[in-house]
Amino acid sequence: MTPHGPWTADRGTKQEENTMLHKAMQNEGSRVAIAVLATFLYAVGVNLFIVPVGLYSGGVVGLSQVLRTVLAQRAALPAGVDIAGILYFLLNVPMLFLGWRELGRGFLVRTLICVGASSLFLSIIPAPASPILDERLAACVVGGILCGFALGLALTCGCSTGGLDIIGLCLSKRGSHFTVGRFSMSFNVLLYAACALLFDIQTAIYSVIYTVFCSLFIDRGHQQNINVQVLIFTRDADPELPRSIMSRLGRGVTYWEGKGAYTESDMRVLCVCVSKFEVAELQAPVRELDPHAFFIVQEGVRIGGNFLRKIS
Repeated sequence: MTPHGPWTADRGTKQEENTMLHKAMQNEGSRVAIAVLATFLYAVGVNLFIVPVGLYSGGVVGLSQVLRTVLAQRAALPAGVDIAGILYFLLNVPMLFLGWRELGRGFLVRTLICVGASSLFLSIIPAPASPILDERLAACVVGGILCGFALGLALTCGCSTGGLDIIGLCLSKRGSHFTVGRFSMSFNVLLYAACALLFDIQTAIYSVIYTVFCSLFIDRGHQQNINVQVLIFTRDADPELPRSIMSRLGRGVTYWEGKGAYTESDMRVLCVCVSKFEVAELQAPVRELDPHAFFIVQEGVRIGGNFLRKIS
């Protein structure tokens, strides 16, 4: 066995997994099914790790709870009346309208399905009477990672659970430096600061820790939000390859002529900037026209100018 044998096999396995995931995402039913599974994981993270340790909810749900508490104290609402659900619905209406206008009818329908699924799972998954993890910090980290991964997966499927996700997607689509995770974290830090002033500062601090981990994993899981630069080394000088890439992906291609130092043979180097989600789609035409082409994929590159962000 050569030294590179295991690495090559592992790379091939990862490419096959990415291709299978990408193919599943091309089917509308599969996308919705995966997104519903993501909402189940989100509900597990919230009810099993976050609720038992008494952390504040973030986003529109948290804002609704804070407004409910303030109104209950100052407007003398009748005992037993909880208007948090009504406030949550009213705050979501303009955001859903914004999502329909900016991101399309399909996104709105998928989001409504995910909102319904997450509401169902949050209602039927029981929260344990005592925390699963004794350490509050550990619960914040585990819950944040699980919830962030789940929300990022839903976003990759072209769905969302409503609320701040929609605003974050719209900002990202318009070229803002705000991603869904960054916008969510910024909003929640302000929300928890208000909670610290109005209620309990210790719980607010732990809630900030939870939302930081959640936001980081949202952005890591949302593949359309991760920019990558792909370099393709090919000995095929046929112009059909760059034309095929531009036709299938709608992305520009830059290429220059190169020469292999070991073989002294001529080759062409193609440079394409895409999202991480599009890498599997990019590989398909290249493999068809030149099965021996060599790829270099670099994540996290900063791309400016005329670059279309396909975030859903």
